[in-house]
Amino acid sequence: MRPEAAFAIPGDIQTRTGGYIYERRMLESLNALGQPTRHIELMTSWPNPTPEAERDLVEKLAALPQDMPLILDGLVFGAMDTAVLAAQSRPVVAMLHHPLGLEAGLAPDRAAELLAREAANLRHAAHVVVPSPHTREILVQDFGVQQADISIALPGFDRPAMRAIAKADPPLILSVGIICERKGHDVLLDALARVAHLDWQAAIVGMVHDAAVQDRLLHQRARLGLEARVRFTGVIPPEELDQLYQQASVFALATRYEGYGMVLSEAQLYGLPVLSCTVGAVPQTVPPGSGILVPPDNADKFATALSSLLQDDALRQSYGAQSAAIGARLPQWTDTARVMQAALRHVQTSTVPK
Repeated sequence: MRPEAAFAIPGDIQTRTGGYIYERRMLESLNALGQPTRHIELMTSWPNPTPEAERDLVEKLAALPQDMPLILDGLVFGAMDTAVLAAQSRPVVAMLHHPLGLEAGLAPDRAAELLAREAANLRHAAHVVVPSPHTREILVQDFGVQQADISIALPGFDRPAMRAIAKADPPLILSVGIICERKGHDVLLDALARVAHLDWQAAIVGMVHDAAVQDRLLHQRARLGLEARVRFTGVIPPEELDQLYQQASVFALATRYEGYGMVLSEAQLYGLPVLSCTVGAVPQTVPPGSGILVPPDNADKFATALSSLLQDDALRQSYGAQSAAIGARLPQWTDTARVMQAALRHVQTSTVPK
C-alpha cells in the first residue's frame, strides 16, 4: 500500500459548489485508486480566517505525522500565514482552482494582499495541482512557478442518463452558479430584460454565497419586471438539477472569471449550447462551435447572443451537437485522481533521504 497522504479542506465537503465537488470526488477517487488519503476538515472561514480558524489549522497540521504529504485546498493555501507553511517539514501539494486575488468584487487592497500572500506561499509548495491549462499559465506568467512544478488535473464528470424528457415550453434558459459577484448573474438579468419580447423562462441554480449579492439580484429582478419569468432555485437535489439540464434549451453563465467552470462542461454533457464570457479558462472549456462567448460585463452582447440562440433553431442545434461531442470526451474522476496520485508519488520520491 502507498504511504498515506492528508487532504486539508475547509468547511463541509458535501457543499454543492464546483470546488467542493471537485475536491470531494478527488478524495474519494484517490482512496479508490489505492492511494490512502486522510480528510482533514478545517474551519469554514477561509480565505478570511478567524483567529480560531488559524489556530485550528496549526493544531491539525501539527497532529499529522511529520513526513505525511499534505494536499492543501487553495482557499487555505493562498491565505494562510507564510511562516506556518514554511515551517512544514512535510511536502505540501497546493490544490489551486484559481488565484484568490482574482475573485471578483474584492477591494483592491485585499486583492493585492491575497496575490502577494499567494506568491509568497507558492515558494514553499513542493508541487501545485490545478484544474485547467489557464490556471497553470497564470501561475507561470504572474507568480513565477516553474511549469514542471504544476500538474493539470482536469475535473472528471459522471455521464448523465439521458431520458426522453421534453424540452420546456417556453424555452428554458438555465444558469448554474453560486450567488456571488463573480458569477455575473446581474449581467444575465440585464440581458434577459433586453430579450423580454421573446418567449422564454429562466432558472438560476446555486447556493447563496453572498447574501448582499442575493438581495441586489432580487431587487434587480423586481425592477426589471422579471419576477414571473426568472426563478432563483437555491440549492436543489441532483435529480432536480438533472431534470432542468434535460429540459433546458440554452445554458447561460455571464461569469466574470473561471479557473475552469465545471458547470459549462456539465452543460456539454447534456448537449446544450453554451453562452458565456471570454474570461479565465472559459475559452478553453467552451471551444468555437460549441457555444457563444462574449466579453464580460456586456449585457448588450449577451442579450444579442441569447436572442440568436432562442430564435435560430439550426444554430442552437449545431452548437448543441458540438457541445455533446465535447462532453463525450470529458475525463472521468479516476483520470483526475491519477494526476494527483502522480504528484504525490513525485513529492514523496523527491523528499526521500539519499
